[in-house]
Amino acid sequence: MNKYFLILALVFLTSSFTHKEISWVAIGDSITYLNEHLDETGNRITKGYMTRVKEQLPYIQYTNQGHNGWTAGRIASSIETLGLVKADLYSVFLGTNDWWAGRPLGTLADYERNTGNATVYGSFRIIINKLRTLNPQAPIILITPMQRVDFVYLTNFKNNAYGSYKPKNGQLLESFANAIDSIGRYEHLPVVDLYHMRGLDAKKLVKYKRLKDPKTGVYTNYPYPKFIDVPFNPETDEYPYPMEAIDKTYDGLHPSDAGYSLISHKLVKIIKQYR
Repeated sequence: MNKYFLILALVFLTSSFTHKEISWVAIGDSITYLNEHLDETGNRITKGYMTRVKEQLPYIQYTNQGHNGWTAGRIASSIETLGLVKADLYSVFLGTNDWWAGRPLGTLADYERNTGNATVYGSFRIIINKLRTLNPQAPIILITPMQRVDFVYLTNFKNNAYGSYKPKNGQLLESFANAIDSIGRYEHLPVVDLYHMRGLDAKKLVKYKRLKDPKTGVYTNYPYPKFIDVPFNPETDEYPYPMEAIDKTYDGLHPSDAGYSLISHKLVKIIKQYR
């Protein structure tokens, strides 16, 4: 009799912890795209945030809709041709390329009035509208841009950009993060605010930037913010972020394993609420 009840108890416990499969479409830029393109990081990362979420929540089946270098504006303009499908859950992780491209942020009124793709607020309205036509009941998680320091592309040093410590086209990246948060509050959507997340602040993104001392020409490891305004010559200088410089990003912009781990931890806390 005891054996019989033990079997019943095991069956009950197993069924209690069994989740139905949940489909997740993750929309984003290169930070999302790289999950399936680790070779493009020089294998400086081993797995992105979606893989890490699935490891902790095995019932999640994700589709990577990350597009390398794309803005929210380009996602919005291509929204009908991306092949987006009905899913149980969506996430939108965009904004950093819009900031660097100098796209007008606009105001919440642009979102409310659905004024079109001329502003970032308007772009997000187009994207969210599309997701709601695919599945009106599906939760939509918004993810703000991270802070960033000076970015230098691993395989093309001429592809570089300064960090979020100063404005681009008169706009701070923080304003884009705050805009996405305001959309989340307006729509009552969960927001993962990476920009203001402890552990992803600018001083923790890289341990240093290795640059030539302008006076001596000797390579020197400059921590943030001391490397700001120290010149980098993509034609002659070595890559400024050797492996030893990696902290929460591996190139000043894209998350390292440690950075992706922090992102996935926040997402898991939200996604595990959905059955």
